[in-house]
Parts: sequence; structure tokens; C-alpha cells
Amino acid sequence: MKKIIVATFLFFAVTISAQEKKEEIKPQIVEAACGQCQFDMKGHGCDLAVRIDGKSYFVDGTSIDAHGDAHADDGFCAAVRKAEVVGKIVDDRFKVTSFKLVPKK
Repeated sequence: MKKIIVATFLFFAVTISAQEKKEEIKPQIVEAACGQCQFDMKGHGCDLAVRIDGKSYFVDGTSIDAHGDAHADDGFCAAVRKAEVVGKIVDDRFKVTSFKLVPKK
């Protein structure tokens, strides 16, 4: 009887582990800009934000200044840009692990 219980437990543990691997976060294309200047978010100065499905989130894991001059003609304070991101929403903020601007056409 003990062998059956152990085998069932091991099968269950392997199944959970396999499911966790399937939940990998895939890159997505989002709008990126200054949350205050372009997305009308409340904040303290110019901060990077992304808009996903019509909702804006401040970004943790990179900064507005890490991607060029925010106040240039095509900077985040003057324009909304597209970015390929990997991350997840935690406590109403976007925790980014990868952030790449999509080149303008």
C-alpha cells in the first residue's frame, strides 16, 4: 500500500512540475511611454509605463532613462512607442525581465 501512495505522490509532483514549466511568460508587444506625460498616470516626475489591454502600469526592472532621452522628439515623454516585453503584473505594477523597443518603421 505504501508503494502505491508514494508512486501517486511522485506522479502528482511530476505533473505539477511539468505544468509550472508550461506557464513560462512569453514576450508580448505593448505600448510604452512616460506614464505621467502620455498615459495621464499619477506619479512623481517622469516614469516608464506600459499599456496592456488598455490599462497602464508603471514598470519595475528598467527605467525611462535606460532607453534614450525621454524628452527627445521620439522619447517616451513625447511619444508612445511599441516594445517587446517579458514580465508580469504584480501589485498593479509591471515587473519586467526583458524590455526591447520595437524599431520604428
